[in-house]
Amino acid sequence: MDGEDFGRLAYLALLLLAVGGWVLVEYRTRIGLALRTAAAWGLIFVGVAAGYGLWQDIQRDRAAVVSIAGDGRIAVPRSADGHFYLTLTVGGVPVEFMADTGASNIVLSSADARRLGIDPATLVYAGQAFTANGTVRTARVTLEDVALGPVADAQVSAYVTDGAMDLSLLGMDYLGRFRIEIDGDTMVLMPRSA
Repeated sequence: MDGEDFGRLAYLALLLLAVGGWVLVEYRTRIGLALRTAAAWGLIFVGVAAGYGLWQDIQRDRAAVVSIAGDGRIAVPRSADGHFYLTLTVGGVPVEFMADTGASNIVLSSADARRLGIDPATLVYAGQAFTANGTVRTARVTLEDVALGPVADAQVSAYVTDGAMDLSLLGMDYLGRFRIEIDGDTMVLMPRSA
């Protein structure tokens, strides 16, 4: 603990001592009322903290409006968490991906793989990926009928990871099919043929 941390800890201890002293003096003959008041404020604090914690999830769950222009340009708004999310149709199943220009490949979460009819337990995890969370094992798969807006592909290589992932990643091997332009809070994908 450095000097700055020690100063913060000392300040919080003094603040707790001052508030605690006031509570003891104010409620010295009414401890039951003090406990009920403390419980009420504790529940209010927990409710506010839970609401704040869920706010990012609520914002992310709101569907982003992706627009497709006549020339095939796909405009993707930035999500409240700062990322760009795209929904691709894979074999007729919509799958949400986070656009990840730092990822080389398409990486499916185990949950999305199962939704696509791929059993992660039967895959051979012969590859490795180096992520921010460490090294994870990967298994190569081929996705049939992948579509994003006007761009459709019959077979696309992807990987399923055995690591913990909340959602799938759309890496540069797929995003490379497009010219990518980020203008403020909008990512524009332009098919290379356009």
